[in-house]
Order: sequence, then C-alpha cells, then structure tokens
Amino acid sequence: MFTKVLIAEDIDFNDLAVVQVLRELDVLEIDYAKYCDDALLKIKKSYHDQLPYQLLITDLSFKPDNRILTLQSGEELIAAVKKTYPDTKIIAFSIEDKSYRIKSLFEKLGINAFVMKGRNSIPELKKAILHTFQKETKYLSPELNYIFQDKTVQEIDNYDIELIKYLSIGISQENMEAAFKEAGITPNSKSAIEKRLSKLKIYFKANNPTHLVAIAKDLGLV
Repeated sequence: MFTKVLIAEDIDFNDLAVVQVLRELDVLEIDYAKYCDDALLKIKKSYHDQLPYQLLITDLSFKPDNRILTLQSGEELIAAVKKTYPDTKIIAFSIEDKSYRIKSLFEKLGINAFVMKGRNSIPELKKAILHTFQKETKYLSPELNYIFQDKTVQEIDNYDIELIKYLSIGISQENMEAAFKEAGITPNSKSAIEKRLSKLKIYFKANNPTHLVAIAKDLGLV
C-alpha cells in the first residue's frame, strides 16, 4: 500500500472521506494542502528530500480568496505535477460530472483515477486507491463508465469546446475571428470558424448558435 500520500483540498481535512479511507488502509504518512501552489511546493520538496509522495489526491475546484496564486485549479495542479514528476500517481476526487472534463483528465492530463464525491464516496475512493496501487490501468467510478462509450464526447475536440464556450459567454459568430486571434486559438479565420460551427450545428441538430450552446450545456460539454 502507499505509505506517503498528499491531499489537496480547500476544506477542513478532519471531515474528509479521503482521510477516513487512508486511515482504514493504514497509510503511514498523510499530508495536506489547502492551496494548489502549496501542494506543488510540498511535492517538489518531497522529491528534493528523496522521500517523494507516491500518491496525490486532489479536488478540482478551489475557492479563490485574497491570496495571489499561480495555480488556480486542480487541473492546473495535475498538469504541473505530471509535467515534472510524471511517475506520481494522481486521483481526482470531485463533484465534477461533465463528461468532457472528466475524459480530458484521463486523456490529456494522465490521471490514474477519478472518483465523484457523493453518497458512495468512501467505498469508491477505497477501490480507486487500491486499484491505483495494484494495477496500471485507469479507474473510473462505475456510474461514470458511460463517459468513454459516449460517441459525442469522443468526436468533440478542444477547438469545438472553445468555440462553444466563446458563444456561451456572448461572443457572436461575427466577432469570433477577432476573439480567437486575440486568444491565440487556431484556426481563427472567418471561413474556418463558420465551417466548424456549421458542422457542430449539424452534428448536434441545433437550429442556431444559442440552441447549440444549450445542447452542449445539457451534455456537460461546457
């Protein structure tokens, strides 16, 4: 079993299901961080001391406060850890239920497991920790297995998501080219954007951009 685990979570640790699970599994050293910056610093120090954390369990959402931070979310923390310490095992433990976001955690950030917070948090988290320790395969809570069977999620890429996100915050199709160029998103020509929007409207059977955004939100894509 893992002997040294770091928890990144911005609520009081004593009430966390994750603490209960780790204690039940007889994990010897359990450390905590309420900020993603602090979690990364602890991981860096552990490697410097040649006593690295074997597992990071992190939430995805961290409420902002007056402290100025470099890392604002669990995704940013995961990306930073995997970039420098790719062997670190990572479990995301979150209320997140958006298919695209969860799939991206596995495919783009390389997490080892995802467990949704809820009524079955404790048994599911225990299964995820044991699975991550014993096997190289990924672990996803059974109720979320549909995510990797969802054809919609598989065929939508980052560019599509960005396009729909910009529409959802009120950027019109006419102003999308300038917005994409400013953000450095490519392709950003008017014709490329029009073609992709047309494809998305056909794919989702949307009548117009507003309808497209509504459908995407219903599917958890944005």
